[in-house]
Amino acid sequence: MNRDYSKRLFIMSFLLTLTLSVWGQISHGEFCRKSMRINNTGMVVLGTWAVANMATGAWGWSKYEDNRKYFHQMNLFWNTVNLSIAGIALYSNSNYDCLAAGAEAVLNKHLQTEKILLVNAALDIGYMGTGFLLKHLSGKSEKRADLLKGYGNSLILQGSFLLVFDLALYGIMRNARLDLPVEMSVINFNDLMMIGLSARF
Repeated sequence: MNRDYSKRLFIMSFLLTLTLSVWGQISHGEFCRKSMRINNTGMVVLGTWAVANMATGAWGWSKYEDNRKYFHQMNLFWNTVNLSIAGIALYSNSNYDCLAAGAEAVLNKHLQTEKILLVNAALDIGYMGTGFLLKHLSGKSEKRADLLKGYGNSLILQGSFLLVFDLALYGIMRNARLDLPVEMSVINFNDLMMIGLSARF
């Protein structure tokens, strides 16, 4: 009995130490604004990439007649979507009220963004794989060889960029959680306390 009590007391003390270690850090409003700045910077990078690809894509589409025509064509189409995503995200973030949002809502939004980035990273690998498949198929089709090769090269390029982009932004977002304010840590601490109290050894 004493042994069980000592173990539970140790767990509770350890969790309390983790919570107190973040005491005095930024408020949830400041953390929210930091999270938004990171996300907005990422969307600006994505939007810049999209605009550059759309400009060169339009130029290459009109200039070339071989597989490069389809490479630039797909880059243009693909980055129309990227630019839309970046624009919608920036607009949505500009309307988000960090002061009105509670600590739990801010944390959930931050974590949701991290999850989306990881899902996107998995999709990026799929895009690259599809690109390699199209390149492979281009060697078996004389009639559509240029189209398949051009589209394949484009998917490999776009997937590679997005994979690096999504993983880099995820790492930055995850690292930002080191600055979680105390009220957010208390939310997690309360859940961990319940786990510790119900533990059986």
